[in-house]
Amino acid sequence: MAAYVVGNWLEILDAATIERYRCEAPATIEKYGGRYLVRVGAVEILEGDPAPKRLTVIEFPSVEHAKNWYDSPEYRPLAELRQSALRGDLFIVAGV
Repeated sequence: MAAYVVGNWLEILDAATIERYRCEAPATIEKYGGRYLVRVGAVEILEGDPAPKRLTVIEFPSVEHAKNWYDSPEYRPLAELRQSALRGDLFIVAGV
């Protein structure tokens, strides 16, 4: 069953660092079977009052693939880089 890693990005703290992350992260995602469905897409609210400003959605073949990517030695340093330069949330959603 597919799984989706969703990033809800609220505030960029360091644009240069985020640009480096954006250049380096895709290779790690592809290595673990993932692909971008939405990459920092602008959000238009249709109903309700959610807080997201920009979203990223990455599809993986399974929750296990997504977790393996997130915990991988290739991605961990990039996650720390992202966390230092961007304020937001990241979570996994199991698909149907």
